[in-house]
Amino acid sequence: MKNYYSILGVTPDSSDAEIKAAYRRLARKFHPDVNPDGAQQFKDISEAYETLSDPKKRLQYDTINGFFKTYKQEEKKFTSSKQAQSEYNKQTQAQKEEKSEFSKKINDIFEEFSKPKPRKEKITPKKGDDIFEEISIPLKDAIRGTERVVNVMHTTQCPNCKGRKFINGSACSVCKGSGEKSEHRKITVKIPKNIKNGTKLRIPSEGNPGENGGKNGDLYLKIKISPNSRMLFDGSNVIYNVPVTPFEAVLGGNISVPAFEGNLSLKIPPKTHSGQKFRLAGQGLKQNGKTGDMIVVVHIEIPCSLSDDEIRLYEKLKKLSAENIRENLLNEQG
Repeated sequence: MKNYYSILGVTPDSSDAEIKAAYRRLARKFHPDVNPDGAQQFKDISEAYETLSDPKKRLQYDTINGFFKTYKQEEKKFTSSKQAQSEYNKQTQAQKEEKSEFSKKINDIFEEFSKPKPRKEKITPKKGDDIFEEISIPLKDAIRGTERVVNVMHTTQCPNCKGRKFINGSACSVCKGSGEKSEHRKITVKIPKNIKNGTKLRIPSEGNPGENGGKNGDLYLKIKISPNSRMLFDGSNVIYNVPVTPFEAVLGGNISVPAFEGNLSLKIPPKTHSGQKFRLAGQGLKQNGKTGDMIVVVHIEIPCSLSDDEIRLYEKLKKLSAENIRENLLNEQG
């Protein structure tokens, strides 16, 4: 332990004013601006003054290091009279009490060190919170499978205030008093084939981070299949509304039907009417080890754009057609 009294050139009997005067004198002498080689001395002087100028720190320093005031000068000065003798006795008693107090403090210090240290509270690892998100995918991706980049919001403990929310009595400037920090993270997720609407995919360890060495939480993605006006589902079967042109319906033949694994060829007979159903076995959804069928419902539709030649052919067909297909509508029975 450094002798702060020796560094300042004073004694334990020196008053606060004497200590302050000694510090100022030495500080002017060894300040780095005045004496570039006095940096270490200036540091020691400042350290000594910081302790001895504070009554509490000085008492603690004196107690630990065994410094206490002496009264030899007062003894010589006052022994010539009864009043001096009385004052001397008081000071001697004060000295004894100070020594006794010093011994007591030393004993307290040793007793404090000899006490058994309290057991540290066991830190239990805590798993991070799970994150729940929802993503929408088109029907074809649900059937074929795909990969998606998902932007997930992760929440972690604020690195500035360590979750305490306040620093020096004011709200943390980083987290604004929430104790948490949120950030987005992009994660690539593989979506398997033939996934159902509403299925929850679990991506391990992609949730919020754990605490005290605990594992990260998990990410749960709920799959939402975007509606498709052409397709409906009946269990593992797919009902597929497919348009055909008038001439395809009348003449029949093979038509190409876009499907999940590529185009399928469907043969329709001549004079096929709108709403007629055709079954393609094994072309539906794969569920529970079984594969459903695709039921194609044809609908006769007029192309949006017709050439002049096509229009003339329709005009010719109109002249040739003699049947009124709406004649017996009111006589039809369900």
